[in-house]
Amino acid sequence: MTELFYPGEWARIEPDRIASVDTVTGETMTYAELHSFAMRFARYMRNQGIEVGDHIAWCIENRLEFLAIAWGSIYAGLYYTTISTTLRAEEIAYIVNDCGAKVFVTSTYKTNDALDLLALTPTVNHRLTIGAHIEGYQRLEDLLATTTDDPIENLIEGVEMLYSSGTTGKPKGVKGSIPSEPLGLKQAKAFITETFFGFNGDFKYLSPAPLYHGAPLRFCLATHRSGAKVVMMPKWDAEGALAAIDRYQVTTSQWVPTMFSRMLRLPDEVRTGYDISSLTHAVHAAAPCPIPVKMRMIEWWGPIIHEYYSGTEGAGFTYVNSQDWLNHPGTVGRSLTGEIHICDDEGNELPLGETGTVFFDSGVKFEYHGDAEKTKEVRHANGWTTLGDIGHLDKDGFLYLTDRKAFMIISGGVNIYPQEAENVLAVHPKVIDVAVFGVPNSEFGEEVKAVIQPVEWPDNEVKRDALEAELIRYCREQLATLKCPRSIEFRRELPRHATGKLYKKELRDEYWGGRRDIVVHEG
Repeated sequence: MTELFYPGEWARIEPDRIASVDTVTGETMTYAELHSFAMRFARYMRNQGIEVGDHIAWCIENRLEFLAIAWGSIYAGLYYTTISTTLRAEEIAYIVNDCGAKVFVTSTYKTNDALDLLALTPTVNHRLTIGAHIEGYQRLEDLLATTTDDPIENLIEGVEMLYSSGTTGKPKGVKGSIPSEPLGLKQAKAFITETFFGFNGDFKYLSPAPLYHGAPLRFCLATHRSGAKVVMMPKWDAEGALAAIDRYQVTTSQWVPTMFSRMLRLPDEVRTGYDISSLTHAVHAAAPCPIPVKMRMIEWWGPIIHEYYSGTEGAGFTYVNSQDWLNHPGTVGRSLTGEIHICDDEGNELPLGETGTVFFDSGVKFEYHGDAEKTKEVRHANGWTTLGDIGHLDKDGFLYLTDRKAFMIISGGVNIYPQEAENVLAVHPKVIDVAVFGVPNSEFGEEVKAVIQPVEWPDNEVKRDALEAELIRYCREQLATLKCPRSIEFRRELPRHATGKLYKKELRDEYWGGRRDIVVHEG
C-alpha cells in the first residue's frame, strides 16, 4: 500500500492507470495526465501570485477537467469553492463575491452567465474558461500548455470551502483551516471510506451526481487518493446508471433517494436487463429515504446498501449497513464521530427516545463564512454543533431523523413533522415527487399542505379533485389526520437540487410571501 495518497503517487507507480472516465463520450484521463494537469495548474497559480490560503471558485458541468482542477487547487494549497451550474449569474456572483475568490473558472456551458459575471464579480483577478474562447476570459488549456509540470517543492494541501445548498435560505460557506500537513498524507476520513464503503485501488466508483456537490466531490477525490477509477456520468438518468454499472463493472456507487425511486419505477424488463452483479457497495445520503423505497432496493440489490448522515459542515457522521437498517427500519445509523445529544429548544438534553434537535459532540470546529450569528446558532453551550435536524435515538444508539427544524409545522400548538407525510405519499403509485410544508391558517396558525408531481397529469378539474381526495385518504389511512395535508396542489415538476435535496423553502415562500413570521403561533 502506498504511503502517499494523491494522484502524483499513483502516477509514479502506474502512470497509465485510468483515473477518470466519462460514461457518455468514453474519454478517459490517466493518473499521469491527472497529475500533470494538477501540477501545471498549481504552478500557473503560483506564477500569477496566487498563494497558499487564497481562494478559487469554479462553476463547471461534469467533465474530466472538473476533478483535475480540484486537484490543481489542492496542490496549490488554495481554498476552493464549487458552484452549482443550475444557478443564474446573480446567484453565482453572490457566492464568488462572498468567498472572496481571486480566481474564477467556468466553461462554455455557462457562456451567457460568464459574460454577465464580468460586471457582477469585480474583485476577481483571474478569469479562466474551459472550451471555446469567452470574451474577458483566458482559455485554461492554452495557459497550461505553456506551463511546466515540474514538481513544486513543499506543497501544502488546499481545502474545500463548500456552500450549503440554500434549501432553507441563502447558501453559507463552511470554512475550515488550511492544514499544515504536506500534500498526500493519509487523512483520517480515509478510514471511513476504506472500512465501510470498500474504497481500495481495485474498485470502480460510479459518480452519478453533479460533482459540484460536496458528497460526490469528496467521494471522487477519495477514489483518486485510493488509486481507483471514477466512472463519471455527465448527467444522471435511471437507465443510464444501470448501463454504466454493467459496462464499467462498477463496484461502488453513491446515490440519493430520488434516484432509487426513479430506478424502481423503470419497467421490469429494463431493470433486469443489465448486469449489476459487480456492485458491492451502494451508498446513499443527502435526503430522507422512505422506508418502502429502501426495502425494495435491498430486495433488488441485496444487502450492499449503506447509508450515512452528515453535512457540508462535517460536524458529525452516522453510518448504517443494510442488516442493521433492516433491524432498525428508518434509522440513519449510529455515530462514528462522537456522541449524539438530543436537546429541546432551550438546549436541555432530553431523555432517550424523545424528539428534539440533534447535536454532535464530535470536536469538529467550523464557521459559516461571514456569518457569526449563524455560526453561533448551531453551537450548543457545551460546544456541540447541529446541522439543524430534528430526531431521536433508540436504546441501541441508532439515530432517526424526523425533519429539518426549519420546516416543522406548528398547527394549533401541535408540532408536525412534514417528513412523515412525505414518506407516505412518496411511495403511492400515482406520485413521482412530493413536498409537504405548512401554509397560513387563520385559526390554527398553520395547516399542512402538499405539492405533488403526479405520474399522470390530471388535465381537468374533475381528475384533479379525484386524485387529491385519493391521496389525502391514502395518507389518513396511515397517519393521524392532523399530520396529513388538508389540500394538495399538483405541479409538473418540483424544485430539487440536482443532488436530490428539495427546495422546500422556495415552495413554502409562495404561500408566506417569503415571511413565515407573519403568523404568531400559539403554544
